[in-house]
Amino acid sequence: MSHTAGRVQSASDKPAELFRYRVLKRFLDVALVITFSPLILLLVAVVAMLVKMSSEGPVFYSHRRIGRGGTFFSMWKFRTMCVDSAGLLEKYLEQNPDARTEWNKTHKLRNDPRVTKIGAFLRRYSLDEVPQLWNVFRGQMSLVGPRPIVAAEVEKYGDCFECYRRVVPGLTGMWQVSGRSELTYGERVALDCKYVGDWSLRRDMLILMKTFSSVVNQDGAF
Repeated sequence: MSHTAGRVQSASDKPAELFRYRVLKRFLDVALVITFSPLILLLVAVVAMLVKMSSEGPVFYSHRRIGRGGTFFSMWKFRTMCVDSAGLLEKYLEQNPDARTEWNKTHKLRNDPRVTKIGAFLRRYSLDEVPQLWNVFRGQMSLVGPRPIVAAEVEKYGDCFECYRRVVPGLTGMWQVSGRSELTYGERVALDCKYVGDWSLRRDMLILMKTFSSVVNQDGAF
């Protein structure tokens, strides 16, 4: 990981290249979101209605994540969990040591007791992520990039946090098309750093196409 971080650090010594990278990324993000905005708005309306009808609680859910430069922003999702999810998770982990091990390894649970029935469907097809297109439009996220992390994850990133904070986090990225939830946390970090070090517009387009395929096939989703 430190080797990858070093490569990104050397790339930052080329201001013109870094500027070109950011302009191209931003242009691609805004152009695609605007182009597909009618479909996006229709999808948001349908899913919002399903979430509201399926369980008590708000339709949308925001979580504090770290963006470029180490600044914080509110990342939006459709709510997929019951309202008292934090308390339910802690109780479940205390009663299930195997689940605790799984959570510590991937920060995900294959059988998550917090997830509602409609929430499980939304997660399976990544529909819960659709509201993040608002974050993309605002420039807080990109369509492709490292997955947004929370403050507690910085320590786990180690030296690779430096490469993470150099770019805008993404709606999708290398780990989503390389196994998603089946990957370990360390593998996800390594893929994020590799992406930052080897960025290209062609790679972003390939990741977007592979993401669509992964979502349809439910590769590594739970």
